[in-house]
Amino acid sequence: MDYPEAVIEKAKRLEQLLQRVAAGEALGEVSAEMGISLTRKQLKGLQKKYKAGGQCWQALLDGRYGHPIKANSAIRAWLYERRRQEAEVRSPQLAQEVAAKFGVELTPEHINYLLRQRGLTAPVGRPFKKEKEAEAAAGEAQPEVRSLENAGLFFPGSSQRRAGGKADD
Repeated sequence: MDYPEAVIEKAKRLEQLLQRVAAGEALGEVSAEMGISLTRKQLKGLQKKYKAGGQCWQALLDGRYGHPIKANSAIRAWLYERRRQEAEVRSPQLAQEVAAKFGVELTPEHINYLLRQRGLTAPVGRPFKKEKEAEAAAGEAQPEVRSLENAGLFFPGSSQRRAGGKADD
């Protein structure tokens, strides 16, 4: 595995620190001189790892030196431009488009995170359904008017009060 130069240098410096501490020097002095801050507990863990790995600096290589970047600069630029062109598009749809166009699976949450960093968040609330928008624009959706003729069925005596008569108590 190819490690970054900084990770290799850190492992070599840790090996020097372990060798100097094993030779009898004080941990506080050596760590201050080398610019590495270690506690006794961390030192014991490194000594154990160093010994188990054959007492070579390769045993001290840290395998966690970053995460692979799925949303590279080209994908982010495309996302930002897509959101600027159409502000109503939501992150699940953007995730599908990114998967189709770039072959990279991004979660809608991560897309929202990336858009939030640039101030390109979507309007608050649920988006309108597109078919209702089209009907409203065409003027086809008229509110339904219901008759109140039988309303007295549910409230006995209410029609008598309304007509000016007295209700039986």
